[in-house]
Parts: sequence; structure tokens; C-alpha cells
Amino acid sequence: MTMWVFGYGSLLWNPGFPVARREVAVLHGYARSFCMSSVHHRGTEERPGLVLALDEVKGAHCKGLAMAVEAGHEAQTLDYLRERELISSAYVERNLEVELTDGRKVTAVTYVIDPDHVQYCGGMGLEEQAQIIAHAVGGRGPNTEYLYNTADHLSEIGLHDVDLDWLARRVREITA
Repeated sequence: MTMWVFGYGSLLWNPGFPVARREVAVLHGYARSFCMSSVHHRGTEERPGLVLALDEVKGAHCKGLAMAVEAGHEAQTLDYLRERELISSAYVERNLEVELTDGRKVTAVTYVIDPDHVQYCGGMGLEEQAQIIAHAVGGRGPNTEYLYNTADHLSEIGLHDVDLDWLARRVREITA
């Protein structure tokens, strides 16, 4: 049985595991947003950055990529993802159904935000997000890099996110 992983943020451009194939997919009931404060990868405790998370929202949907893990690499991929994504327990690992563009439905390992976690910061305005992203730097580099790579990769696969596109333009203005 194929192991699928749903990517909507950095997994789009940096999966970190062997991917056998990628398929555009939709996850219903969740919205992609910068609703997680990052104190490790894209910010620090003193100056947190922001990273994308899936926020459960009735009637929402998120377009991303369903990635099939290369056969024989399932266990090591799951270990890797847990080490990477569950660093602070702000994300919760779920096996959720995603719909591929051909209508097939598959179950994918998906990381969603825990709205009760201290790092949850949903509902923040776009200008405030832009100001934070423009200045934060963490262990994996500048917060701007995370935003630009995600927006660019979504665009490359034909998935435009209006908020991410606006944020990328605004953050470029701030940092110019």
C-alpha cells in the first residue's frame, strides 16, 4: 500500500524524503495560513517567525501536493517527518483523506495545527504577518526564504494562494 504525505508549505519544495510521484490534491475542511509562531526553524524565542499550518475551518479547503513515498522508505520517512514536524508539538499528525485531481481519494499523513498550543496565532492580519516574516530568522534560515519558496512552488504547480502572493509582494517591499 502506498504511503502518501500531504504537502502545503515547505514540504512542497523540501520534502526531505524519497518521493515516487507528486499529484495535486485538495484537503477539505482546512485552510493554509501563517497561524504558527516559529521559534526553531524560522525564528527564535526572542523574535519568533511565522510558518504555515493547516487550520481547521468549516467549509475551507487547501490545495497542495499529495506525495507518494518511494516504496521501502515508509518507516524512515515517517520517522524523519515526526522529527521535523513535531519538534514543538504545535503540529498534530493526522491521516486525512485528500482528493487527487483525477477524483481518486487517498489517505495522507498530514500535519495540522493544534489550536490550543502556545505557538498558535491564527487570525493575525496580513500586514502584521508581513512585518514578522520580513525580519525573522531561525535555525533553517530567514523567514522570507520560507515564504518566497512556498509561494514560488505553489505558482509553479499552478496553485495560486492570494494571501501568500500578497505577502510575498509586501515582504519584498519591506525588505527592499
